Amino acid sequence: MAPVGSMLWRTLRTYQVYGANTEVGKTVFTTILCKAARSLYEKEKISYLKPVSTGPEDEADERSVSPHTAAKGRVIPSDRRLLRLIHEHASQKAASGPGWLFIETAGGVHSPSPSGTTQADLYMPLRCPVVLVGDSKLGGISLTISAFESLRLRGYDVEMILMFPDRTHGNHQYLSKYFSDQHVGLPVLALNEPPPPQGRQPSAEAEFQVMSRYYQEASGGDVARNALTQLEEKHDARVTRLESMAAEAHRKIWYPFTQQRLLQPEHITTIDAARGDFFQTLVPQAQRNSAAAAAPVGGGVLLQPSFDGSASWWTQGLGHSNPSLTLAAAYAAGRYGHVMFAEAVHEPALALAESLLAGIRNPRLQRVFYSDNGSTGVEVALKMALRATRARYGWDARDPIIVIGLKGGYHGDTMGAMDCAEPGVFNEKVEWYDGKGVWFDYPTVKCVRGRWVVEAPEAMRNEDGVGSNQEFGSLSEVFDITEREQRREQERYENYVAKELKRHVDHGRRFGALLMEPVVIGAGGMLLVTGTQNWRPSGDEEDDAKTTWAGLPVIFDEVFTGVYRLGRFSAGSFLAADADVSVHAKLLTGGVVPLCATLASESVFRAFASDDKTDALLHGHSYTAHPVGCQVALESLRQLRALDEGGRWDWAKARKSNVHASDDGSTTLSTQSGIHKDSKYRPVVQDAPWSIWSAEFVELVSRQAGVAGVWALGSVLSIHMDAGGGGAGYKSTAAVRIRDSLRRGARDDRENTWNVHSRVLGNVLYIMGSQKSMQEDIREIEELVRERLKSLQ
Repeated sequence: MAPVGSMLWRTLRTYQVYGANTEVGKTVFTTILCKAARSLYEKEKISYLKPVSTGPEDEADERSVSPHTAAKGRVIPSDRRLLRLIHEHASQKAASGPGWLFIETAGGVHSPSPSGTTQADLYMPLRCPVVLVGDSKLGGISLTISAFESLRLRGYDVEMILMFPDRTHGNHQYLSKYFSDQHVGLPVLALNEPPPPQGRQPSAEAEFQVMSRYYQEASGGDVARNALTQLEEKHDARVTRLESMAAEAHRKIWYPFTQQRLLQPEHITTIDAARGDFFQTLVPQAQRNSAAAAAPVGGGVLLQPSFDGSASWWTQGLGHSNPSLTLAAAYAAGRYGHVMFAEAVHEPALALAESLLAGIRNPRLQRVFYSDNGSTGVEVALKMALRATRARYGWDARDPIIVIGLKGGYHGDTMGAMDCAEPGVFNEKVEWYDGKGVWFDYPTVKCVRGRWVVEAPEAMRNEDGVGSNQEFGSLSEVFDITEREQRREQERYENYVAKELKRHVDHGRRFGALLMEPVVIGAGGMLLVTGTQNWRPSGDEEDDAKTTWAGLPVIFDEVFTGVYRLGRFSAGSFLAADADVSVHAKLLTGGVVPLCATLASESVFRAFASDDKTDALLHGHSYTAHPVGCQVALESLRQLRALDEGGRWDWAKARKSNVHASDDGSTTLSTQSGIHKDSKYRPVVQDAPWSIWSAEFVELVSRQAGVAGVWALGSVLSIHMDAGGGGAGYKSTAAVRIRDSLRRGARDDRENTWNVHSRVLGNVLYIMGSQKSMQEDIREIEELVRERLKSLQ
């Protein structure tokens, strides 16, 4: 079943009617709007829909029963199925010509739906603008404001508040002023209440006549007509704005990582909203023209679901507009706003530090330093490690120190982090770039023609000649560090590293740290790196490997790969190694706000201890440890931990995976000190490598013409296209055709359109799910990718 899109058509004005409470007059106001529209727009279709009710059709809402209670004992449709039915109904109305559709909810804003999901959360993907019916009774001021804020927190556009005037409590007058002061332009309109029943037991006919006169008068009055006029204007303004945004952006915005001389407005994706794994994007004009030609009466829907295949630049893990993360941000903003952090503490910052140190299970790491993004977090890590090395070896502050890194590794766009990357496309034209490192090649892993191949780096191939690659039956075998070390497979790579290091040391170079992205090289080409990287420069053997560093401090840049991106809290666990400094961002806050945490060992921390203030780590940001970010990160970690411990990923682990688990479904990882342990040195058992992308899919893609190799781990899928004579790398255009083909979208069996919004890194197309991706969505994307790869042959 394809995902559900937002409901926006050019000629069908769709509004959802919410109530601040039960019995506030939702049905009365919706009836008035429908009747007024029928009079004012005589040639248009006027429709009414109530998707959820509490009883039989002839008794709807007459019983005091919540929808989820009324649904007991009945077949309950899934939330997605219910939304699909609503969308299909609206599509039929749009196809019949211009008109209005009013969708009435049941009860209050947070009244449960049949599945138990509150209606405020249930209807979010449809993104219908809202007419909120306020409460005119005692206590109604509070309920109306609370209902408005609940909707606002979930991204609803509340376009108008309707209510009955109340001369006893003055609710209408108060709310008119309140919303005028707090939310400029939000109208609060009042319509007279229906007349009370005519006697104790009025006849049905008499009651009908009374209500008919009421509806006739109310719908023909200025208030109802004014309300419709304003709603029509808002609808037209929304459509006009959406259709003009790309052109306006092309004139006014400077885009990142984009050669704008080559960019045309039609290549800019207009995103109206996002929910779960999907953006809601404006359907391209050419596609809309085609739909209009096929259905000239009503035209096509203006918005379509677009799977967020880059996880919004790798930040998204718990779904867009996650209500719990939004509420966490609002709570911290309401409690603190922003407060300075130097020599101060607040609960979110302390609790997050405790949660991170406990979750990473690295006995070395005992300190947390906060900054605002991954690049600055790496800068902090470099300052920490280089100072610790200089202090240990007594080097003069003026002596140049360089880092050891990996070819293709990239750690951000600030100057210090950029200098730790080898010369390349990202920095070759940056005026102040001055690479300060030595960068080693490494073995990479891909599924090629159905086999997992560890490809030796160029330097090792030059030494050993043909036949230096290795084949494995599964990704679990590749990352079985203990078994591979027992076979002494790592020695070839260690010898290569030792030889290169000696050559540089003999030339007088001094190294201050090893900086690397564990397991996956991200911006450098989405490369999966084999587990033979768990080498650590030899040094003070007596220090042991438990809590302090030997040789050089090791920095793991887990900005992209950490916090369950690859199925585990820490990507470093795949290497059976513990870092001395570890950098975490991206998924840390689930894509809501920027925040980075750099974790360090106590021995690195002590390198800055002194009676001289200038020896301190003189680094900080205005928004260091900002409470909003820390509170969101706490909630993000809580949800991710619950997903891990609650079995939500079992469908991916239990599928015939692209990795093979051991007999008990797990592997035990060894480190330099033996068994991988947590802070109390208890054995830690890690899941075998697993992926949301199925083994069958990975193997099939690996056999497609034009595909050089593919890998999948955790939520990440990386397809390496054959670059041909043009060469691989960031400048390659080999993956552009498949990216563009996926953006052209697909249709399900009901003609609903959706597509995949993805990015490429040269010849590499990568697609990322979230940690909450649904199996059915991943399966449909797999089918679309297979289809499009086949069509490009």
